[in-house]
Amino acid sequence: MTGMNPDFQYGQPTQPTQPVAPTPQQPYPQQGYPQVPQQPQQPQYGAPVTPPPVNNYVLPPKPSKKWLILAIVFIITTLAAAGVGVWAYMNYLDQKDNTDAKISTAVTAAVKVQADKDAEAFLQKEKQPNRQFAGPDDYGRLSLDYPKTWSIYIDKDSSDGNTYSAYFNPVTVPPIDANTQYALRLTIEQETYEKVIAKYDSLVKKGDLKASAVKIDGTDGTRLDGSFTKNIRGAAVIFKIRDKTVTLRTDADTFIKKKTALDGTTSDAAPGDFDSLISTITFNK
Repeated sequence: MTGMNPDFQYGQPTQPTQPVAPTPQQPYPQQGYPQVPQQPQQPQYGAPVTPPPVNNYVLPPKPSKKWLILAIVFIITTLAAAGVGVWAYMNYLDQKDNTDAKISTAVTAAVKVQADKDAEAFLQKEKQPNRQFAGPDDYGRLSLDYPKTWSIYIDKDSSDGNTYSAYFNPVTVPPIDANTQYALRLTIEQETYEKVIAKYDSLVKKGDLKASAVKIDGTDGTRLDGSFTKNIRGAAVIFKIRDKTVTLRTDADTFIKKKTALDGTTSDAAPGDFDSLISTITFNK
């Protein structure tokens, strides 16, 4: 069908409709309690106080002491290790530099000890065989063995019936003097044994001499060791022969039983010249 209005559908005309404005929505009333306006608080006394400002500055955290302690321990350990290292190095240098000198010193000391030992052995061999001394018959014919390297001098014989004196010394006998040291002094006198011993009582009490019992060829006697005078330090044995008294004395520790070992110590294992000849004494009883 030509000429028909296209707005008409199915042949029925329609009126144009006007747009309807939307009805405004009314807000819903809020639920809850009614708000009461707050009134500013007034100070109870005096003028209003202004609150202090809030300081929002935060202090930095304190450093931990653990790291400080660890640092100190590390420093001390390092210094100690360095000290030990320096000591070890210095010790190494000392050993390295002085090894030859120390070896040389040790060899020299060993050679000296061996030389002294050889000289002592040679001297002992030179003293052999021993010579024998025999005193006058009317004084009991006291006899003993002494080294052949010693000389003897008889100062007083028994012709006057008083004191008999003889002196022994290596090589030569010095002029007779009370303060001169001799390897051996032999005296046979008319004094009783008790009177001769009494002469040394004061020195024994002072501690200058030490007295001990001894047997000479089966006869009881006394041995004295120590200082007899300022210049005389040695040993003596005193014993009786019939109605007479015998005194044998060495004036130096050199002739008493003291031998030097390889390590420099002294030993009484081997007798000296004085003790050796004392052991050979015999006499007519």
